[in-house]
Amino acid sequence: MGLLDNKTAIVTGSSRGIGADVAKFLAAEGAAVVVNYRQKAPRANKVVAEIEAAGGRAAAVGADLTTQEGVQALASAAMENFGSLDVLVLNASGGMETGMAEDYALKLNRDAQLNMLNAAVPLMPEGSRVVFITSHQAHFINTVPTMANYEPVARSKRAGEDALRELVPDLAEKGISLVVVSGDMIEGTVTATLLDRSNPGAIEARRAEAGKLYSVKEFAAEIAKMVTADVPSGHTEYVGGADYFDKGNH
Repeated sequence: MGLLDNKTAIVTGSSRGIGADVAKFLAAEGAAVVVNYRQKAPRANKVVAEIEAAGGRAAAVGADLTTQEGVQALASAAMENFGSLDVLVLNASGGMETGMAEDYALKLNRDAQLNMLNAAVPLMPEGSRVVFITSHQAHFINTVPTMANYEPVARSKRAGEDALRELVPDLAEKGISLVVVSGDMIEGTVTATLLDRSNPGAIEARRAEAGKLYSVKEFAAEIAKMVTADVPSGHTEYVGGADYFDKGNH
C-alpha cells in the first residue's frame, strides 16, 4: 500500500529536473501523476514511460501555465485521465531565460501559480494538499541579498509565495492545506547552471558556504515527503542552507 493510492497528483513543469523526479516519487507511492510540460513532449513522454515501466500510472499533458487555457487544460486533465485531483505540486518556475518580456518572471512565478491553484481548488476534495516549491534565494530575498541578475526572479517567486499564503484561510475552509518547500541552490538544475554561467564560480562558492548542496533527486525526495507529511497549513520546509537562518533573522 502506498501513501497515495487512489490519489491523483499534478506536478507542474515535470518533464525534467526536480519536477520529473517528484513525479516519479509520487507515482511510487501509488499516485496517478499528471506530468506537465510546456514544449518538450518527448521528455514528458519519457517520464511517463519510466513511471509506467515501474508499475505506476501517469499521463503527459502539454500546457503553458501563463495562459488561462493552459491552466484549465491541466486541471481538467487530472479529472479526465484519473477521475480526481488530490495533490497539486507547483514546481514550474523560470525567468532566467533570455528573450522573454520583462514581466515574464512575475507572470510565471506569481500569476500562473495563483491561476493554477484557482483552477485546481474546485476539483480538490477535503484533505487535499498543495505544495509550492521555492528557493532560499527567493524565500529570504527581503533579508538576504542574492546575485543581481537573479534578483528579479527571486522577487517574483517571493511574490508568488506571498500571494499563495494569502489564500491559506480560504483553502482551510475547503479542507485544503498549503506547504512551502524552500531549497538551497540545487546541483544540476537549470537555474544553477544559468547562474554559474553569468556568475562563474557561484555554485562552488555556495557549496563551500553551505557545506553541501542537495542533488536534484535528493531535493525531489524531500518535496515528495511533504505531500503526505503531517504538518499544519502554511508550513515552510527548509532543505539545506542552514547558514541562511543566521542571516535571515537579523
